[in-house]
Amino acid sequence: MPTKASSGPVAPPMPPATMKIERDDLTHPAIHALLEEHLRSMHALGPPESVHALDLERLRAPEITFWSAWDGERLLGCGALMELDPRHGEIKSMRTPEARRRTGAGRALLMHIIAEARSRGYARLSLETGTAPAFEPAHRLYESAGFTRSGPFGNYVEDPYSAFMTLALRG
Repeated sequence: MPTKASSGPVAPPMPPATMKIERDDLTHPAIHALLEEHLRSMHALGPPESVHALDLERLRAPEITFWSAWDGERLLGCGALMELDPRHGEIKSMRTPEARRRTGAGRALLMHIIAEARSRGYARLSLETGTAPAFEPAHRLYESAGFTRSGPFGNYVEDPYSAFMTLALRG
């Protein structure tokens, strides 16, 4: 029986050529629905005290910038950058709709947020995510962008339901 030859590493998916990432004012109903899906999912995967996802109102805080990715009228994903201090930012609310996963939109949003953090002069960009198996694709995405496992940062504490990651942006 013939075997299929390996063609090497698989390239990450490319987002649609028509995808646009824009700063978002959090008023579009599709954003509301995606953030509600995000919160439901986070609460299904861990106890309430271990859920650090922000609701709509908390995402409107002045220290948070929120972006959404669109292909025409189709929402492809969202993500936010929160300033912890003038040299340290945190990624918040990274989410792609279930039906849009593995299209490259999450990677595009992540790269956009990293570029913005660099342009702000941050030395470090950190994030908190879950430890359940459902979070493994997110871990792989962040690791592929250079993030490494770290300890708690900001106001976080050690938690078996939390994985902490960081990316050094400059020395």
